[in-house]
Amino acid sequence: MTMLLTQSNLDLSALIRPGDTVMWGQANAEPLPLTQALVEQRHALGRLRLMLGIPNSDSCRPEHADSLDFVSYCGSGANRQLAKAGVLEILPCHYSELPRMIRSGALRIDVLMLQLAPADEHGRYSLGLAHEYLLPALETARVVIAEVNQACPWTFGERYLYEEDLDAILHTERAPLQTPAVDPGPVERSIAERVAGLVEDGSTLQLGIGAIPEAVVQALADHRDLGVHSGTIGDGVAALIERGVITNSRKTQDAGVTVAGVLMGSSSLHRFAHRNWLIQMRSTDYTHHPQVLAAHDRLVAINSAIEVDLTGQINAESVAGNYVGALGGAVDFLRGAHRSRGGLPIIALPSSAGQNSRIVSHLNGPVSTPRCDAGLIVTEFGVADLRGLSLRRRARRMIEIAHPQFREQLEQAAAGL
Repeated sequence: MTMLLTQSNLDLSALIRPGDTVMWGQANAEPLPLTQALVEQRHALGRLRLMLGIPNSDSCRPEHADSLDFVSYCGSGANRQLAKAGVLEILPCHYSELPRMIRSGALRIDVLMLQLAPADEHGRYSLGLAHEYLLPALETARVVIAEVNQACPWTFGERYLYEEDLDAILHTERAPLQTPAVDPGPVERSIAERVAGLVEDGSTLQLGIGAIPEAVVQALADHRDLGVHSGTIGDGVAALIERGVITNSRKTQDAGVTVAGVLMGSSSLHRFAHRNWLIQMRSTDYTHHPQVLAAHDRLVAINSAIEVDLTGQINAESVAGNYVGALGGAVDFLRGAHRSRGGLPIIALPSSAGQNSRIVSHLNGPVSTPRCDAGLIVTEFGVADLRGLSLRRRARRMIEIAHPQFREQLEQAAAGL
């Protein structure tokens, strides 16, 4: 029988055991009252392990490591403070591997906490703002605790839940978290214009997170019949659907609908997605599946990075020893775009950061993407298409798109290739 929780009686001790690993929806999908209660009750609950996505809240802070162990696939969002304090364990894996790891028990999830939209007339609770890796966790978790939020958008998706799927329910009515808006600067807009110039009408887009992908969306306003199949979508995608730029009409998979794993935007995106069949939520098993991606004609994967070396190796994880990014799904989508008919695997980044070049002779962090998976590298100075090029020819093309003040230095480094 499903337990009914209330704000005044939100005792989690009957549901969570010492030593459990707890997971919840990331970003705006975080069931905030539940996560806050868990943190507040941490000493009474015993030591726990928390599997975090990208947090848009400060529910988990470094001082909470007195009774909580933090692990995540990324150092983004509020995780940066945890990483800086040395209390965040990083799980180095491709995003597409998370479902397999959860199902196999390599990443054991004991307790899953969800934010759901209220049940419809058929008794179906919607997963609302996120599907992604929550679906395999639903298969394996011992306990599922749901915040049923009246303000959570009811979205169409791969799976719906019924009351019998839930061990405990907390009813709320609060505005879901929102993803902070990014304001692209002139460099990002210049890069975005170059990327947009590569995109043909009728292409299907995958968009990463950050200022450059957001700027690219804005730069595509005059395109026609674009489609979207992406791990995440934000406000910009909703705006292009409303303008008739994104129609999904020419997609060779899931024609007519935008496919995403998680919604990361503002309340405007939440309102747009509510009961809107044009947006279909899917699990990571689907959004990042190599065969699904390769089946899309003209799949354009647009992601960013911290730095790229002269041969095409990409660091998307750390800066000056600080873990701030992720392996994430970039490699999954780059490989999918390589295999797509007419696809474009794109990494876009500014040529410099302060007094440092972001086109480098040797990476200052890990190899997040091997050079064999590199495709097109775009900066504000141009496009380097590395496909089919030898190491020496790659280096020449990379130097051409580097910031002019660093080109001589890079040319000297390239002499040994």
